Amino acid sequence: MGDLKWYVVHTYSGHEAKAKKLLENEIKHQGLEDKFGEILIPIEQVTEMRSGKKSTQSKKFLPSYILIEMDLNNETQHLVTSTPGVTSFVGSGGVPVPITQNEVKRVMGQMDKAKAIEEGEFPFKQGDAVKVIDGPFTDFSGFISEINMERKKVKVMVSIFGRPTPVELDFLQIGAAT
Repeated sequence: MGDLKWYVVHTYSGHEAKAKKLLENEIKHQGLEDKFGEILIPIEQVTEMRSGKKSTQSKKFLPSYILIEMDLNNETQHLVTSTPGVTSFVGSGGVPVPITQNEVKRVMGQMDKAKAIEEGEFPFKQGDAVKVIDGPFTDFSGFISEINMERKKVKVMVSIFGRPTPVELDFLQIGAAT
C-alpha cells in the first residue's frame, strides 16, 4: 500500500453522490482497494425551524466537490478522471495537489460539529446573551435562564414592556446575540 493523501475532486453540480458511487464500484471492479481510502462528500445535517416545525436536511457545504484519500499515480488518476460526473482534480496547472491534514481535519470537524449539535451538544450556557431568530419573539434579545437538554428547550428572559419575562424556546429558535 502506497502513501495515501487527500485530494479534492471537482464534479458536475448535483452529481457528487453518483460520482462517489461509480468511483467506489470501479475501484472494486479493478481491484484497486489498496490504492484508495475514504471518499467523502462534505455534508452536514442542517435543522431549521420553518413555520414552527423542525426540518432536518443534508446540506453540502462544498457543493460540486468530493474528497478522496488515495495513492496518486497514473492509473488511479485516470480511474478518477474517467469516472462519469467527475470533471477534474483540484490542483495547479493540471497537476493534482494534495490538501493538508489540517484542511482535512477542518472539513471533518465541520461535519462532526453539525452531528454533535444533533446528538445533544448545545453551543450556549446559562447566562449567555442570545437573540430570538424564529417565532413570535423574533428579534427580541435576552439571557438564557434555563436549559432543558432532554426537550431541547431553553428559557430566555426577554424584556417585554420593560419587564423581564421568561419565554420557552426551542434550541433552533435562538442564535448568538450580536
